[in-house]
Amino acid sequence: MQHVLIIHEVADYPAWKKVFDGAAGIRKAAGERSYQVLKHEMDANKIVHFSAWTSIADARAFFESPRLVKIRAEAGVKAPEFIYIEQPCLSGWLTMTGSVGVPRIAQHLSAG
Repeated sequence: MQHVLIIHEVADYPAWKKVFDGAAGIRKAAGERSYQVLKHEMDANKIVHFSAWTSIADARAFFESPRLVKIRAEAGVKAPEFIYIEQPCLSGWLTMTGSVGVPRIAQHLSAG
């Protein structure tokens, strides 16, 4: 799964959230699989949006589309920063074992 981290400020959180929620269908159709929205503790107009996507290409096409640029402007988004994150391919697995509540982490990487 690929991810996008968006950090931005909005003019008015309740107005932005209404537009954001209304766009759930178009985000899902474009390839968004899940998301989280976080607000800054001291300023509700500072937003972090973290989402999982089918691919970076799908996410980039959606977020950079003229349609979404217009929606962001209408929602009062100020200077969003997009960070596209590719999940690395792991060639092994992790297990946690332990006793008396203290876990021991063992890592096994496949040879080859």
